[in-house]
Amino acid sequence: MNKLSNNNFGALRVFHNPQSALKDTPYGQPASATISRERFEIAMNEISKWSDYEATPLINLAGLAKKNGISSLFYKDESERFNLDSFKALGGAYATERLLFSHIKEQIAGTTPTVSDLLNGRYKEITSKVTVACATDGNHGRSVAWGARMFGCNCIIFIHADVSEGRKKAIEAYGAKVHRIKGDYDDSIREIAIAAEENGWFIVSDTSYEGYVDVPRDVMQGYTVMVEEALSQLPNGVLPSHVFIQGGVGGLAGAVCGHLWETLGAERPRFVVVEPRRADCLYESALHEKPMPAKGDLETVMAGLACGEVSLIAWDILCTGVNDFITIPDTLVGPTMCLLADGVGDDIPIVAGESAVAGMAVVLEANKDKALAGALGLGPDSSVIIFGTEGASDPEIYQQLVGRCAKEVKLAS
Repeated sequence: MNKLSNNNFGALRVFHNPQSALKDTPYGQPASATISRERFEIAMNEISKWSDYEATPLINLAGLAKKNGISSLFYKDESERFNLDSFKALGGAYATERLLFSHIKEQIAGTTPTVSDLLNGRYKEITSKVTVACATDGNHGRSVAWGARMFGCNCIIFIHADVSEGRKKAIEAYGAKVHRIKGDYDDSIREIAIAAEENGWFIVSDTSYEGYVDVPRDVMQGYTVMVEEALSQLPNGVLPSHVFIQGGVGGLAGAVCGHLWETLGAERPRFVVVEPRRADCLYESALHEKPMPAKGDLETVMAGLACGEVSLIAWDILCTGVNDFITIPDTLVGPTMCLLADGVGDDIPIVAGESAVAGMAVVLEANKDKALAGALGLGPDSSVIIFGTEGASDPEIYQQLVGRCAKEVKLAS
């Protein structure tokens, strides 16, 4: 285990990854087996045909950038993606679509179903007999449930003991049957795998494990639509020097890292993964140079990041694509959400959920700690992108942390 670059900066733990690839290292295997521009083009073509598809905004937070002593700070606001409050709509629903395509082809030899076919119910005799299932902390399950309703199949979701009632109801609103289990997120993954085998359900998971990679690969590839949008929305001549991204099982981080690496090559940004202190599986994996479980108990306000085990195909990208792995305490979450809700200078107020602000919290801490800023290479010439992955996905928790509801924040913008 390499401990030489494992440092504490106040409540933050920072590990500079000694395995990170040099800037001019070409993108290739095994990362390209999971994320590639060829498969991105397919995902973009499919997702852009869904009803109400439109790119989410990339917000230029000039006031916050100035306050933090960096050149520019951009926030990709996923709070209204397909009205699901989360970027997850791009992953779970897309994987559900791809799974249904495969199933229809198996049932009717020689056919090539399309998005329009699913949306207009052409194959409803087949899809209505399919049940997709997953375990979730909230947002992924909501995406799968939404996709199942959109494409005409059934849906069963397992949630664990700590998933809020608000997130449970949000999933049920799309017609899914929701079953709450004892234990944590990883327990729910194991239980639904058993139930799916017994009942003939199709699992649509956002994490991969030994023998299960195809569906999680589709989930991750769907996320790259968000990344490409962000690149196309940057001002002319501007490329990010840094990207801060949330951890979880690593699916989102792997998708963003892989797409940026392949697309930008040697101009790709410094890539920083941020996790809750008590849900640190990626940090631990980096320390040990192999997939490892979290050391913490997974108790965190960042509910969408409360994951204890790494997605294997995501790790194939992250093990060399990430420059820095960081863990943060929950105490930074509420103040960061409030700062974004208030706006700085002429910045518009932003509704950012608990799991959306991990990277932003590190940027703010770096402004207070020059040693941390130096360790991350943040300075006056830095241009940063934050992927704000969710809005008020649980309105009650959002109001508790920010002191006002999401609607009030939006009305102030």
